[in-house]
Amino acid sequence: MKPAKLIARMALLCAAASSAWAQDYPSRAILFVVPFTPGTTADSLARLVQPHLSQRWGVPVVVENRPGASGIIGIDSVAKASPDGYTYLFASTAFGTLAAMNPKLPYDPDKSFAPVMLLGTSPLSLVVSDRFPGKTVKEMIALAKARPGEINYASAGTGSVFHLTMELLQHEAGTRMVHVPYKGTTGVTNDLMAGHVQVSMMVFQTAVPLVQSGRVRMLAVMGPQRAQALPDVPTMVESGFPNMVVEAWTGVMVPAKTPPAVIGKFNAEVNKALALQDVKAAAAKIDVTLAGGTPETLDALVKKEIKQWAQVVQRANIKPE
Repeated sequence: MKPAKLIARMALLCAAASSAWAQDYPSRAILFVVPFTPGTTADSLARLVQPHLSQRWGVPVVVENRPGASGIIGIDSVAKASPDGYTYLFASTAFGTLAAMNPKLPYDPDKSFAPVMLLGTSPLSLVVSDRFPGKTVKEMIALAKARPGEINYASAGTGSVFHLTMELLQHEAGTRMVHVPYKGTTGVTNDLMAGHVQVSMMVFQTAVPLVQSGRVRMLAVMGPQRAQALPDVPTMVESGFPNMVVEAWTGVMVPAKTPPAVIGKFNAEVNKALALQDVKAAAAKIDVTLAGGTPETLDALVKKEIKQWAQVVQRANIKPE
């Protein structure tokens, strides 16, 4: 048999074997790894998908939180898991920022994973203390330019999406505000409400109750359109910054070399779940816009974000702590 025909025949046999294996999949418990604490958007979406998949496939689906090192511990555990379709990573925006900030990660963000699907997005928002005199994005920028080095902004840590988004805004606006990094969002929230820091970026759903309490003002939402929960708040695009559309995202990944047939089976089933009215309603309560679609959609988003954040890190000369 000629080499070309042999290769083609082997490929067909492998495809047939993969398809047959996928028909028997799954035959045991499936693990969802969330590399963050309970209550985060990635955790909420994992638990939203969990019962549907368990019911449809008749196997246990376990959500396990593995936080630590800004998500690196949980992400790395999936990178090193068996590529058999029984371990899924519920990744988030941090996947891209970590890659931009850390050239020596224990996993390869480009080669260690295969994309499965984008689950949903939630916009970031620009917020200020209620004691801050600026009432609009334009006024905030004017104050920052008039007082370079005097206005401070808080983030949940050096290299976080909140930090990098503020540096992207500083580049677009030509301002020089001072970064005050915290270890997590709790300290940011408390000090912003107390007026100890003046400006911050927050995930929209986190900021809404603070705005409703009157202790924090939202100057703009960073999604492509206004949010239903606060329809009077303009977008950053409306505020004069067309490049400032930044959304937190949650997507599903698996270890590289996971059989494509298994990825396709998971993708199809979860896309069905995202179309259900009760799932849509639950997502709306946490201000997440459900996405779905093909693995290629997530792959393109991740590559785009890693490139974008790497440019921000290089331009602002940001170093890991």
